Amino acid sequence: NYARPSVDVVFESAAEVYGEGLIGVILTGANKDGSRGLKKIKEAGGIAIVQTLETSEATEMPRSAMAAVKPDYVLPLVEIGPLLRKLESER
Repeated sequence: NYARPSVDVVFESAAEVYGEGLIGVILTGANKDGSRGLKKIKEAGGIAIVQTLETSEATEMPRSAMAAVKPDYVLPLVEIGPLLRKLESER
């Protein structure tokens, strides 16, 4: 099977449109997709969330994201959903 990574494309487009209102989340994954887009989200004033390496089955995506930007939050998977609800309720 062939996979065409596209998280960067989605994040970059969303950052242009939503700017500081955007929250980008990088979860477990086996390629570097998403790092460039997460950087664009941060540059636009948005929030970056990355899953911890310890709770990721494949660490390449979160590791790459953390190398590209300083995330606002690095959390275990089980804590990301509650954080998203909290952040949204504060808007």
